[in-house]
Amino acid sequence: MRVRVLSSALNDLARGLAFYEEQGEGVGDYFFDSVFADIDSLAFHGGIHPKTMGFHRLLTHRFPYAVYYRIDGNGSVLVFRVLDCRQDPLQTRRDLESS
Repeated sequence: MRVRVLSSALNDLARGLAFYEEQGEGVGDYFFDSVFADIDSLAFHGGIHPKTMGFHRLLTHRFPYAVYYRIDGNGSVLVFRVLDCRQDPLQTRRDLESS
């Protein structure tokens, strides 16, 4: 499957990278590489994750983040958001509704 990361998800990744880079030098890059490896795995495992609020949700392995995606009509994975699981669930809902 082809994986497309939308600009909203890239913005989420940039915010996460900036946050973790403030925690320590190089941690932001580690965050980005780790989460992107999970996103890359969707090329093989897209569609197997449970659905919530109309999106498939992949929980990342090394950081408390969730990748929200859909499968389009061509069988491609579209990554809409990459959200911090520690935020208020109502904020997560608002973020997903705006996608």
